Amino acid sequence: MAAPLFTGCVSPLHSGPSRPAVPPPPTVTSTEQTGPALPRVSPTPRQIRRTGPDLLVPATVDVLRSAGADDFAVQRVKQALRSAGATEVHVSGPKAIASTDADLSTREKAHPTDVRAPGLKKAPPTGGRPPLTIVIGRTDSEPVAGLLKRSNAFSQGTLPAEGYQITTGSLRGRPGVLLAGKDTDGVYYAAQTFAQLTRRSSIAGASVVDYPSMPQRGVVEGFYGRPWTHQTRLDQLAFYGRMKLNTYLYAPKDDPYERDRWRDRYPAGQASRLTDLTKAARAHHVRFTYVLSPGKSICYNSPDDRQAVTDKLQSLHDLGIRDFAIAFDDIHPLPVWSCAADLSRWGTVTEQSLAAAQAELLNRVQRGFIDRHRDMRPLRMVPTQYSDLTDTLYKRTLRHQLDEHIGTMWTGTDVLPTSITADQARDAAAVWGHDVLLWDNYPVNDSDQTTGRLLLAPYAKRARKLDEHLTGVVLNPMNQASASKVAEFTGADYAWNTRDYDPTASARAAAADLADGDAATAQALQLFFDTQHMAPSWKGAPWQPQAPALAARLERFDTQWARGQKRQAVDQLRSYARLMAAAPERIRTHAKDRDLATEAKPWLDALTLWSQALIATCDALQARLDGNAERAGELLTRSRAKADQASKLRTIAGATRPQGTVKVADGVLDTFLKRAPALR
Repeated sequence: MAAPLFTGCVSPLHSGPSRPAVPPPPTVTSTEQTGPALPRVSPTPRQIRRTGPDLLVPATVDVLRSAGADDFAVQRVKQALRSAGATEVHVSGPKAIASTDADLSTREKAHPTDVRAPGLKKAPPTGGRPPLTIVIGRTDSEPVAGLLKRSNAFSQGTLPAEGYQITTGSLRGRPGVLLAGKDTDGVYYAAQTFAQLTRRSSIAGASVVDYPSMPQRGVVEGFYGRPWTHQTRLDQLAFYGRMKLNTYLYAPKDDPYERDRWRDRYPAGQASRLTDLTKAARAHHVRFTYVLSPGKSICYNSPDDRQAVTDKLQSLHDLGIRDFAIAFDDIHPLPVWSCAADLSRWGTVTEQSLAAAQAELLNRVQRGFIDRHRDMRPLRMVPTQYSDLTDTLYKRTLRHQLDEHIGTMWTGTDVLPTSITADQARDAAAVWGHDVLLWDNYPVNDSDQTTGRLLLAPYAKRARKLDEHLTGVVLNPMNQASASKVAEFTGADYAWNTRDYDPTASARAAAADLADGDAATAQALQLFFDTQHMAPSWKGAPWQPQAPALAARLERFDTQWARGQKRQAVDQLRSYARLMAAAPERIRTHAKDRDLATEAKPWLDALTLWSQALIATCDALQARLDGNAERAGELLTRSRAKADQASKLRTIAGATRPQGTVKVADGVLDTFLKRAPALR
């Protein structure tokens, strides 16, 4: 996004839409048991506790599928079981288990004989492992409701939407796991967490109560430059489902049919791909929202253009899309009416007239199109003023004239905000007077401020209580989709559980996830992330610092050097530099997402060269300490040559906008290399 139009100086309001009280959710009440550390679950659950021993996964497992467990949730459970060693997974439907009076308890029970729930196939033990039963379904379906009622794992309570409960224990004398969701989404998310609790040959003995902080959590593909490919979007949607992100907004600025040629229908091939994306989104429990951007050329008072909007949305509805937004952002320079009809009706463009024209169009779409389709959610809009809190005429007009069902989007107090507080979110809800969804321009790298950068710092500096005022958050990613997963992973962690979010821990978890659990690869990724940690603001100082881990290493070096511990300082810094130099190759060969290395190639190449420059500098300092001035001079020359070579590498042509030389730990590593030769 570029800077918005029409800012004003009126103070913001201090009241907004109230939210209804909700009944308290259940809690885990079982006593915490000793045992191995539980696997890390991402996003971080509200409550997770070891309440029993791990369950071994036998060769044959029974899955009892109740109402609310769709094919995609069941498939996720089956995948997890097979990865843990199961060779046969028998799935039984609701009819097979309708009469069961099974009980799931974390208490150990002694049974002289194998008493099985109706409908279960007897699974012979393999290698001494007892049979295993998984029950999955909605909390209001049987036998799930009965199992929850009789379980001693949870207190009574009402799960919020998308919430779920998991417990392990005994099911009629045999090991069992209960996966219970408030709704179909909750069941699916229970399956995703179950997959993380399932390790090589066992299932962690845990009880979980979990539900999201924010109703809407996701990504808006809203950057300038080359849009993502179809395969990239499919991969992203699968990632969103795994991370419990439920929203994807399709808004690539360089898709002509979304913006410049918004009136035109998609050609058959592109239309077919949009249909594929909507199907994939549903499979991963993601809401696919199409964002139409007619603001640069629409004639608001033209019957033909009003019909063109409806016709375009209907053509997209025919492709399977059920959620829509209309955007009026970035209509620069200062907008003028696109037709004489608008000038005749509203006169010269003002904040009030522009807002009135937009409100009238949006209300027509909501009432004349959205409301006539039972399968559609309310419209959402991106306003022309999207990045401030002043109560301008533009905002006041929209607040009073916009249909109450239509939601708005807001980027915070700037295009690239340095932070967002709960008070600012409260004021945003008040100034708009409608539901507000945060369009967060991180980690997008399509502005001059981000030239030559990947933005790989974790999502941060967003208040823990934004969920009290906003309906959700969507991150605007980079053109580099795989590299964007760092921010997407940590942003998902935040949006799901804002109160317990820890950016540093989440970043470590993101590295472990991208490394597929390989410790050496995770370390290499963390080293790389650190060199791309800087997050620029729209104006002024960055809101996340560059290379904080490396900066701390260099500060330690300076302290040791000043204390006379010069050889120790050089040895320790050289060891770290060697880890940095080895990181790019480790990422290329071992990262789970191979597209990451392709997208980040110039940065990985530059990291190799900068690291070699740092190693050469350390060797030069060592030579100087050894009294070999000639060798020190040769090594410093080598260091400068490597640094010069690294500083000339450029971003991949066409991959992002704008192009430029790649930045690696700039302001930290290069600064040290320039001053190191003067150390004595």
